[in-house]
Amino acid sequence: MLRRRLSSLLLRSPCSSSAVASSYQQQQHLLLPTHAEKPPALNLLRLFTSLAGTDGDRPFIAFVLGGPGSGKGTQCSRIASDFGFAHVSAGDLLRNEIASGTDHGEWILEIIREGRIVPSEITVELVRKAIESSSAKRVLIDGFPRCEENRIAFEKITGTEPDLVLFFDCPEDEMVKRLLSRNQGRVDDNIETIKKRLKVFESLNLPVVEYYSSRGKAHKINATGTEDEIFEAVRKLFSSLR
Repeated sequence: MLRRRLSSLLLRSPCSSSAVASSYQQQQHLLLPTHAEKPPALNLLRLFTSLAGTDGDRPFIAFVLGGPGSGKGTQCSRIASDFGFAHVSAGDLLRNEIASGTDHGEWILEIIREGRIVPSEITVELVRKAIESSSAKRVLIDGFPRCEENRIAFEKITGTEPDLVLFFDCPEDEMVKRLLSRNQGRVDDNIETIKKRLKVFESLNLPVVEYYSSRGKAHKINATGTEDEIFEAVRKLFSSLR
């Protein structure tokens, strides 16, 4: 059901069928492109080369979105290694805060155990500090924003938007299987919490995908198959940007 909703959202055109011929260029701008579509990739190439490394206070920022278990974290590590990005994981930042043993960390832990979203101001502040502490000119922000409130808070607090958004599209049953099999000892890797997380993702993340699709910044990656097969699709996109 989640995959059908995502496919419907990502492929939906903002124009009526009667206006297709007169507004083709506008539709091409608004539709979510895949890595194989050349015109958006060429536009991103110009953006990538014009922004990366030209402003010492403004690194090239890429948001990486996808459901829990979609494999975005693994792919981010490979992107960082192959294409020179700093990898900032919103989830890892929160888990590190929990591990600090402070009252603040305990509060975050309770929220995560219940499968709820951590308040935007907390997550954005952690992400902002991580970006500022990095000297990298290109930054991947993994698993963020998780909802429209996150997105709005990021833009308000940092005064900027991402330059590129990757969306890893993965079927719900595949995400559940991956989460149950990875056995990393995380507090949110049990079947009840996984189901809550998937419901939260479905209800809150789709508007974020829709927003960045309308901005012409989102690229969908098929997140099924082996790790190498998925990265090949990612590699083609980033090679075009390079």
